[in-house]
Amino acid sequence: MNDATVSDGSAIKISESAVRRLNFLVSPENRGGLMLRIAVSGGGCSGFQYGFSLDDEALPEDIVFRRDGVAVVIDNVSLDLLRGSEIDFIEDLSGSSFQVRNPNATSSCGCGNSFSI
Repeated sequence: MNDATVSDGSAIKISESAVRRLNFLVSPENRGGLMLRIAVSGGGCSGFQYGFSLDDEALPEDIVFRRDGVAVVIDNVSLDLLRGSEIDFIEDLSGSSFQVRNPNATSSCGCGNSFSI
């Protein structure tokens, strides 16, 4: 990791379910440095959309949140829209996915992947 800021998780919470899923995803890769990257971009049916990917590098403008051996990385611009959120992993009859419980969102679409402020 380079000069990215490492946070104690005070601005973003990572649920136990998300920790378990990240451990499952990282384990087959055999790459301990793999992190969940969350980015917010314009688009989706509500104005902004969440993007999820796995990344092995944190950039200088990223903030890294850690819990129980896993890491979530978010760029500064996205963090402004995500501050106070909880990252969760949901499994139900309609499927499974990472979800963001964002207290800043005034509305979101039915699938939970886009939101407005």
